[in-house]
Amino acid sequence: MQVSLEIIVRSTEIDVNGHVNNAKYLEYMEWGREEWYERADLPYDRFLAMGIQTVTVNININYRRECRQGDHLTIWTKPLRRGRTSFVLKQEILNERGEVAADAEVTSVCMDVATRRSRPLPDELARYFPTYNPDESSGGPQDPAGKAE
Repeated sequence: MQVSLEIIVRSTEIDVNGHVNNAKYLEYMEWGREEWYERADLPYDRFLAMGIQTVTVNININYRRECRQGDHLTIWTKPLRRGRTSFVLKQEILNERGEVAADAEVTSVCMDVATRRSRPLPDELARYFPTYNPDESSGGPQDPAGKAE
């Protein structure tokens, strides 16, 4: 399931160089992920009812084009792959000309609310991702407590 979110760059998002500050792209992508969770019917309170939270453990971002005040941007978010306790969302920010301004792979881990340790993805989340194949695992990300999956 691929989801889009449209935004307009505001004056408060511009840095001294006259374009969107690099940290703001990360915030735009966070907004895109929240939109993806909402459209997947997985809002924060639903995860809490399952006893889990999702924790971002890695963001690999590429800045490709500058964005400026007034630009109309579209943030695309889609599931890319999953492991036993982790998952990766692919995100792109496109400008109004369809050019990629930034793209990223964002890795998150499911964390048990009580123990604060990683735990397997619930079926409600896992169903959005290609089937997990443990033979394709490359060691996996670390859980929030710093221990490998």
